Amino acid sequence: MSATMSGSGSAPCRFAHYFIICGIDNETGLEPDALAALYQWLEADRQGRDPAAVAAGENFDQSPLKRTFKSKVLAHYPKNIECNPFDQDAVNMLCMPKGLSFRTQRDSRAPQFHSFLITREDGSRTYGFVHTFYEEVTSPQICSAMQTLHQMHQAEHNASAHNCPSAPSSSSSSSSSSMDSLASSLDEVESPSSAQGGRRNCGCSGEGYDSLRDTLYVSKAMCLITPMPFMHACKRFLSQLHRAVTSNQPPPLPLESYIYNILYEVPLPPPGRSLKFHGVYEPILCQRPGVGELPLADFPLGEAFRLLGVENLVQLFTCVLLEMQILLYSQDYQRLMVVAEGITTLLFPFQWQHVYVPILPASLLHFLDAPVPYLMGLQSKEGTDRSKLELPQEANLCFVDIDNHYIELPEDFPQFPNKPEFIQELTEVLLSFGLSPDGGNTSPVPSIIKQTSTLETELKSASLSELVDDKRNGNLGGEALDVLELLQGNPTLERLQALAKRTGVKVARLEALAAGQKAVGEEGVGGRSPEEEQELRNAKLNVQLREVFAARFATMFADYESFVIQNSPDLESWLTNREQMHNFDKASFLSDQPEPYLPFLSHFIETQMFATFIDNKIISQWEEKEPLLRVFDGRIEKARLYNVRAPSLRSSIYQKCTFLKESAQAIEQRLRKIDHTAIHPHLLNMKIGQGKYQQGFFPKLQADVLASGPTSNNRWSNRTCSTQRKVDRHRQPNEHLVLDNDLKEKYMQEARNLGKNLRQPKLSDLSPAVIAQTNWKFVEGLLKECKMKTKRMLVEKMGREAVEMGHGEANITGLEENTLIASLCDLLERIWSHGLQVKQGKSALWSHLLHYQAREEKNELQSESSVSNSQDKRKPESSVGLPALRVSLIQDMRHIQNMGEIKTDVGRARAWIRLSLEKKLLSQHLKQLLSNQTLTKKLYKRYAFLRCEEEKEQFLFHLLSLNTVDYFCFTSVFTTIMIPYRAVIIPIKKLSNAMTTSNPWLCVSGELGDSGILQITKNVLEMTFDCQNIGRLTTVQLGHDNSGLLAKWLVDCVMVRNEITGHTYKFPCGRWLGKGVDDGSLERVLIGELVVPFNDEDGGRTPPLQRSPSQIRRISITSLTGRGNKPTTVQIQESIGEAVNNIIKHFHKPEKERGSLTVLLCGEGGLVWALEQFFHHGFRTARLFQKNVFVWDFFERAVALMVNADHIEDIQETPEPLSLTCESFCRYVNAINNMPRNIGKDGKFQLLVCLGARDRLLPQWLPLLAECPVITRMYEENALLRDKLTVSSVVAVLQTVNDFPITLETSLTKCFEL
Repeated sequence: MSATMSGSGSAPCRFAHYFIICGIDNETGLEPDALAALYQWLEADRQGRDPAAVAAGENFDQSPLKRTFKSKVLAHYPKNIECNPFDQDAVNMLCMPKGLSFRTQRDSRAPQFHSFLITREDGSRTYGFVHTFYEEVTSPQICSAMQTLHQMHQAEHNASAHNCPSAPSSSSSSSSSSMDSLASSLDEVESPSSAQGGRRNCGCSGEGYDSLRDTLYVSKAMCLITPMPFMHACKRFLSQLHRAVTSNQPPPLPLESYIYNILYEVPLPPPGRSLKFHGVYEPILCQRPGVGELPLADFPLGEAFRLLGVENLVQLFTCVLLEMQILLYSQDYQRLMVVAEGITTLLFPFQWQHVYVPILPASLLHFLDAPVPYLMGLQSKEGTDRSKLELPQEANLCFVDIDNHYIELPEDFPQFPNKPEFIQELTEVLLSFGLSPDGGNTSPVPSIIKQTSTLETELKSASLSELVDDKRNGNLGGEALDVLELLQGNPTLERLQALAKRTGVKVARLEALAAGQKAVGEEGVGGRSPEEEQELRNAKLNVQLREVFAARFATMFADYESFVIQNSPDLESWLTNREQMHNFDKASFLSDQPEPYLPFLSHFIETQMFATFIDNKIISQWEEKEPLLRVFDGRIEKARLYNVRAPSLRSSIYQKCTFLKESAQAIEQRLRKIDHTAIHPHLLNMKIGQGKYQQGFFPKLQADVLASGPTSNNRWSNRTCSTQRKVDRHRQPNEHLVLDNDLKEKYMQEARNLGKNLRQPKLSDLSPAVIAQTNWKFVEGLLKECKMKTKRMLVEKMGREAVEMGHGEANITGLEENTLIASLCDLLERIWSHGLQVKQGKSALWSHLLHYQAREEKNELQSESSVSNSQDKRKPESSVGLPALRVSLIQDMRHIQNMGEIKTDVGRARAWIRLSLEKKLLSQHLKQLLSNQTLTKKLYKRYAFLRCEEEKEQFLFHLLSLNTVDYFCFTSVFTTIMIPYRAVIIPIKKLSNAMTTSNPWLCVSGELGDSGILQITKNVLEMTFDCQNIGRLTTVQLGHDNSGLLAKWLVDCVMVRNEITGHTYKFPCGRWLGKGVDDGSLERVLIGELVVPFNDEDGGRTPPLQRSPSQIRRISITSLTGRGNKPTTVQIQESIGEAVNNIIKHFHKPEKERGSLTVLLCGEGGLVWALEQFFHHGFRTARLFQKNVFVWDFFERAVALMVNADHIEDIQETPEPLSLTCESFCRYVNAINNMPRNIGKDGKFQLLVCLGARDRLLPQWLPLLAECPVITRMYEENALLRDKLTVSSVVAVLQTVNDFPITLETSLTKCFEL
C-alpha cells in the first residue's frame, strides 16, 4: 500500500501517470471478443429480431485471421494513482478498439500510432497514446488453436459455397445493415495487402493459415496515460521504445529504466516553460504555454486542415459551435482524434459540454441513437459507401467523411460571421507554412507540403539509425554523455560490469567518450534534428491558426461583459436560483450586433457552451477565474487598451488577428532555449538475469521496480508539487467550496447535467441493463429539455406581449423567437429519432407522419364514416359569415406537401411544426399521431421516448402550454408560398339595401403586400382567392362602381380567413357606400383585427390586435347631434399623446418586428381617430338643409378662403413661412379632392392626416387652421381648436413624430398625386 502511495504522491505533477501493455494472454489463449458478441446482441435488437435467438457460437463464416479476439491489459505501472484511478476495461477497449488482430508473414505489419481520451464525470480528461506493433506468436497452443479454427472455417466455407466467391468471406457474411458496415475489423483497415489478399484470406485458395508453413503474428500495444495532451513527445518516446525492442543491439539500459524515468522522474513542465527529457536514443522536447497564452494543444491542426480543407473545417467548426450532432468518419483512429481534438481546441474560450467520444468502440454503436448533441468518431470500413450507412438520426447531423474530404451539413444552417474574410485569413496562415487551403496534397510547394502534412508517416519511415549516427544532431552525444555520467557516478564494480554486459559498452571506451564529450557538445549547440524542427513548425502553425479563431471571438464578444446580468448577493443564492434567472441580456446584446452576425449569434447564445461561459463569468465574482475565461478576458482588455474595437462598434468590418507573430515567437523561444532538463534514465536496483533482451519481443518487465516511484527527495517533484498544491489551495480556499461544487452540479442547467453525465459513456460495464439505464437517462433528459424550452418560449413571448400592453421592457426579438422555434423543431426531431426500429428518410418525425397519413387515407377509402371520427370541426369563429374550418392533421400535412418551395423531409417536418404551432394545434396533432399505438409499436423500440407513457403525456402537456401565446412562425417564414384566402362581406341585414345592384370589388392588404383588386360577383357575398402570402392582414379596401338602381350599400364588416393557418380577420365598417348617403363614399379603407376563436381547448389567449375605429367613429361622425359619449378635453389631449407615443414605440422596435403602422395611424386609438376627436370638439352641429357637416367641409372652406383674392393680400403681410404653409395645405387638400377615387369626406380627412404625418406638415397646418377666420363660423367659442394654449401643446406633441420616417400603405395613398 505504501509503495502505491509513494508512487502516487506526486502524481498531479508527473508527465505520465501510467505505462500499459495490452495484448494476448498466453494463459487464457484465444477468446472470442465478448464485446463483439454484445454488438451482435445489440444489432439483433436494432433489427427487431429476438436478441436471445442470436447464436451464441462463433462465426465460422469468417476467416479466423479476420475475426476479433479478446485483448487484455497484460501489465500496467503503477497499480493505481489516487487522483486518476486506473480503469482497466476502458483502457483495454480504447488501446485496442477492435481487439486482437492476427497477421502472417505475407501481411503488412507496420506499427500504428493512435491516441484516445477518457472524460471523467467531472468533465476532466486524461489522454492515452498508443503504439501498436506486431509480435511473433511463440505459444504452440495458440498456433494450433488458430490452425483448428482455420480448418473449421474451411469446412464451413466448402459446405455453404458451391463456387468460390471473389470477395472476402467477411463481406458475404456481414449483413447490409449500417451498423455492420461500421463494425469492420481493424485488420482490414490497417493492412494494405488485405485488398489484394482478400481472396487469399478467405481461405478458398488454401492460402489461409498453415502452422507448418506460416509464421503467426499478433498485435500488441504500448500505451502512456498522461494528464496533458503532449502527443508528439509521447509518440516519440513510444516509437523509441519499440525501436529498442526490434533493434539488433540491446538498448543502452534496460527498458525498465526508461519507463521508470518517464513515470516518476519526468515532471510536467510548469506553465510558460519547456522541458527536455531522454528517450531510449534521443532527447525529447515539450513545452507548455504560459498563463496568459492559449491552453496547450499538441494535436497537429495543420493535419486537420489538410484532411478537410479550410472551407469544410470552418463549416464543421460552426456546427460544433451550434451544438449539432457531429459524426466523424475515417479508417484511421488517429485522424478521428486529430480532427476531434483540433476542432474542440478551436472553440476557445468556449468548451464542448456534451457527449464527446472521438473513438467510438464497436460495442458502443448504440450511442449513435443518443437524442442529445454529440461529437463522436467512427472507424469506417475500407470501401464502405456513405449511402449504405444508415444512421439513427440525420435531421440535425453533421457527417464528416475525413478520408474523402467530404462534409454533409444539416439544413437551416447559419453561416459563421464574415466567413469569406475569415477563410481568407486562415488561408494566408496555411500558405505561409506551405499548406494548401483546399486540403489534400495539392500545394504550390510540393516538397514543403509533403514534409509538413504527412509528418506522421514520413517521420515513421525516416531512417532512425542515420539520425543516431549523425553526431551533428546532438543525439549520440547526449546518449554517450548519459552513459558516461552513469558509469562515472557508480561506485560498485559489479554493477558497472552488469551494465557493461547489458549495454555493450566496454569500460575501455570511457576515456574515448570523455574525450569526445566536449566536441560533441559544441557541435550540438543550436543544432536540431529535422524532427524537432518539424515539431517547432507544427507548434507555430498550431498557435497561429488558433489565434485567428480566438481573435474572431474576441471581436464578436468584445463587449459581452456589459450584457452579463449579475444580481445575486452570493454564490449560494445564485446557484440555488440558477434555473429561474436570466444571466445574459440576449435581446440587448443582439440589438448591438451588426446585421450580418445575427443569424449565427442568435443561435449561438442559446447553446449550452455559451450558457456555461456566462455562468463561469458570474461565478468568477466569488471564485478564482476559470483559466480559459481569464485568458479571454485578458485578450479583450489588451484589445481595449489598443482601442481596436471601440470605434467600430456595431461594425461588421473584418479585423485581422494581431497576435500571430507574438504567439509564434513565444513558442519558438521556449523550444530554442530549454528551461529544464529532467533526470536522465539510470540503472535501477534490478534482479540480474530477468527480462533478458530478445530481439522483436517486448520483455516481461520487472514489476517490483516499476510499482512505485522514488521517495520524495528529488528537487523536481518537490518544487512542482508544492507549486501545484499552492494552486490547489488557491482554487479551494476552504472546505465549504467542495459543497459549492456539489451545488453547482445540482443547480446548473439540467440540460448541462445530462451532457455531463453522458460526456463519455461508461466503458467498463456494457450489459443490456446498463444500456437500458442509459436510455432511461436520455428519456428523462429529453423531458427536462422540453420543459425548459417551452417555459423559455412562454416567458419570452409573454414578456413581449406584456410590453405591448404597457408593462416593462421587451426582452425578445423576432430573431430570437425564430431561434427558439428552430430549437424546438430540433428537439422534436431528436425525440422522434430516439429508439427508432428502422430508419426511413432523414426526418424521423416526417417519416412517422407519412406512415400515419398512409394508414388514415387507406381507412378513408374503406369507410367514409371514419373521417368524422378522426377529424373534428372547430366551432365557427363568429355567429355569422365564414363556414367552420375543419381541424385535420392530414389536411395540414397536405398543405405542406403542396408547397413546392420545400424540397426535403426535414424542411417539411419543420414547416409542419411551425404551422401547427401557429394554429395552436401542435399538442393536439401530436397526441392524435401517437394515439395510433399499433403504428408507434411498429416504428419504435420498447425503450423509445415515445413509448414511455407517463413522459409522453407530460411532454404533450408542456407543448399544450404554448397555446397560451400567439405565434406567426409559419406566416412570417414562408413568405413566397401561394395561400388560399376566403372573404365574406356581411351587410347589415336588419335594414333594407342589404344587397346592391352595383359591381362590388375588394382589395386585401397585409404586411407583405396585397391581393390586387378582386371583382365580386353581384349579390354573392362570399369569395375565395389564391395569392402569394401577404402576411398578417392590415387593411381591406371595399368599394363599388355605383351602377344600377340600388347603388347604395350598408356594410357591417368584412371577414377574411387564411385557409392554411386558419387566422381570421374582421374588418368592421358599419357605414354606407354610395353617392348621396353618409359622407358620399364609394370605397372605404377598413382596418383589420385578428379574431379570437371561441374554442374551449385553446386555453388562455393573449389580447387581440387593436380593433378598427369605425364603430366608435360612426358615433362621432355621423351622429354629431348625439351628446351621450362626448369625450372631455383632457381625454382628447391624452388620446393624442397616447397615439403619438405608440408611433414612437413602433420605431424603437427592430425593423422586422414593427408590425403594421397603418393600425397605429388609422386604427382605434390611432392618430387619425385622436385628431378627429380634437377637430370635433366644439364643432357646430346644425344641419344645413338636412345634410351632415363634416370636418372636411371646414378644411375646404378654409382653403377657399386662403385662395380668395382678398385673403391673399392679408397673407402677403404675414411672415414667409406661414405663406408657404398656406400654399402646402391648399395643394394637399386640392390634390385629395381631385383624386379619381370616391373615398368620402371621412376618407379624405384620414388621408390628409396620414400625408401630413408622413411629410412632417401636421404641426405647421394646425396653427394655420386655428388662425383661419372660418373658425368663428364653424366652431363654438370653447372649442379646443380656438384655445391657443391647447393648440400649441398639441403641436409640440405632433412635432415628436417628425423624427421618424413614416411610410404609408398603398391602399391609403393610391391615386394621390401632388
